[in-house]
Amino acid sequence: MSVIDLRSDTVTQPTAAMRDAMSAAPVGDDVYGEDPSVRALEQRLATELGFERGLFLPSGTQANLAALLAHCQRGDEYLVGMEAHTYKYEGGGAAVLGSIQPQPILNATDGTLPLEVLERSVKPDDPHFARTRLLALENTWHGRVLPQEYVIRAAEWARGRGLAVHLDGARFFNAVVASESTPRELAAPFDSVSVCLSKGLGAPVGSVLVGSATLIAAATRWRKMLGGGMRQSGILAAAGLHALDHHIDRLAEDHARAERLAAGLRGIDSITVQGRFTNMVFIDVPGEHLRALDTHLREAGVRASIGYLPSVRLVTHLDVDDAAVDRAVEVFADFFS
Repeated sequence: MSVIDLRSDTVTQPTAAMRDAMSAAPVGDDVYGEDPSVRALEQRLATELGFERGLFLPSGTQANLAALLAHCQRGDEYLVGMEAHTYKYEGGGAAVLGSIQPQPILNATDGTLPLEVLERSVKPDDPHFARTRLLALENTWHGRVLPQEYVIRAAEWARGRGLAVHLDGARFFNAVVASESTPRELAAPFDSVSVCLSKGLGAPVGSVLVGSATLIAAATRWRKMLGGGMRQSGILAAAGLHALDHHIDRLAEDHARAERLAAGLRGIDSITVQGRFTNMVFIDVPGEHLRALDTHLREAGVRASIGYLPSVRLVTHLDVDDAAVDRAVEVFADFFS
């Protein structure tokens, strides 16, 4: 039985064509700046998003951390959503490794950070306080595409107070496809953007941070200190280049399959579909059934991120086709019948 894995779009396997591209990639020593595949990936994303330079890093966590460290100094702070990955899910790296204080802000239901709350959170120039230096946003956020009108207003607000603006583009191209925008349009309000390649785009590893030449030079130094300086990493960059060529437009298929999944689950008693956002479906199930449901799904070859809360996230990706979606709905229906 093939497993239908709905835990995350990080579980995707490289396609045969992507593996071929990786095998054929021209490589060099990237720490010396001599890997042509890495240079091509970095320059391509920098150009497409409208920045001077790019930097290839092993993970989205390291890309975000390098950006925060490049933007801020010890004793500075960044304003960030309380549910943002750069605050909640990346090990506290900015605080632990950079002595940068996060100032968490409660996200609104659409993922935005209310400007009036941000305004109250900026610290005065006083030795009692950390120095507010940066606003960090995330797109998509729990599958939700940040409203671009809000992003533009937030960036204008930040710059009016001398703050830089960073975007955690964890699922940046999902946002591009869902909003029918261009990468440059969505990236324009920001001083730096990290683009993850190993989620919906299907690469096995890697993220690219883009920004000004000065910022990327600082981030490159931090990448070395963080252990992210790789050698013949063009083998990995080639997977990213292949993904950019072949896997962006198909993200719309993941979004459509997520809606197909949500529609099927809406017809099952005891399941409440809270919403479908890009390639994610959020459902609530009775808490007393969580453990038994997890066991039932596993035995039927379906994987889902089931913890101790009644809310469950289901994620579609390039290894989930229509038949897999329909089978997953059947397995849920069998349990609640």
